[in-house]
Amino acid sequence: MTQHAATPAAVDTTAEFTAAGDGAQMVEINGNRLAVEVVGPEGAPVVLTHHGAPGLGSRAEPRASFGRLADRYRVVVFDARGSGSSEGKQPYTHEQWAADLDGLRAWAGAEKVCIAGGSYGGFMAMEYAIRYPERVAAMVLRDTAPDNGHSALARENALASDRVEVDMEMFDRIDEGRVRDDDDLRACWREILPLYDFHYDPDAVERKVAATPYRYEAHNFAFAHNLPGWDISEQLRGVRVPTLVTVGRTDWITPVKCSEKITSLMPDARLVVFEHSGHSPQIEEADAWTATVRAFLDEVYPA
Repeated sequence: MTQHAATPAAVDTTAEFTAAGDGAQMVEINGNRLAVEVVGPEGAPVVLTHHGAPGLGSRAEPRASFGRLADRYRVVVFDARGSGSSEGKQPYTHEQWAADLDGLRAWAGAEKVCIAGGSYGGFMAMEYAIRYPERVAAMVLRDTAPDNGHSALARENALASDRVEVDMEMFDRIDEGRVRDDDDLRACWREILPLYDFHYDPDAVERKVAATPYRYEAHNFAFAHNLPGWDISEQLRGVRVPTLVTVGRTDWITPVKCSEKITSLMPDARLVVFEHSGHSPQIEEADAWTATVRAFLDEVYPA
């Protein structure tokens, strides 16, 4: 292991919430109801997480991975606006999603949080740290990138894969935000899923396809409007909080060099590469990844 800011949307943290029917509560943040779960002791340091893949991701992954830390930390997980079980009122911009994060921080009663995210959730964690620096005590990133340069790298890796032959027309539709509906998003997702894991398991791919909540509008907006030209590299130089960057050695979509770039830009960042993982070391090397994150957080928040 190796060791651009815009004016935020108004933050309205309406306190009313209803049950989401699946263990979550529906909390109105900035006029949009979000499915939220909170685990861990009251009064503990708050870890606020953002899941990856708008329109494909949900709170399930960060709940499973960061929930392991709930003995000592108060972990907040949620479905972003337009994803999972949350309402989908537009816009789906980085500015709005960051404002929603800050609304959740205020709703949770935390002055500062450890902001955490993997993949696209890492984009949003970094965006939040840039836009709301006074609210961030630390950051945990996983398999992410500081700009959209990773897109060309991912396409090269997909073409070079000897694991499966990817339908590149479907690859381009999902990568460019041109999927037609939820069913098309599901089909394109199934096409690229074999690239993600360190060990390819076709049965695991089908289980992931079945478990994913599909919201094609948020996905298309993110990939067609948010990401082309996206680059926060220079702004990251001003983020001066302890930051842990983790990545799987064979990550095809946000390769190791993307994490290396992040740590080279941030003065208080450290990198840990997991040698037997693809895009998800929090799953493929769960014990080692969790121990690494726990050790980092215990430095930030001494017992």
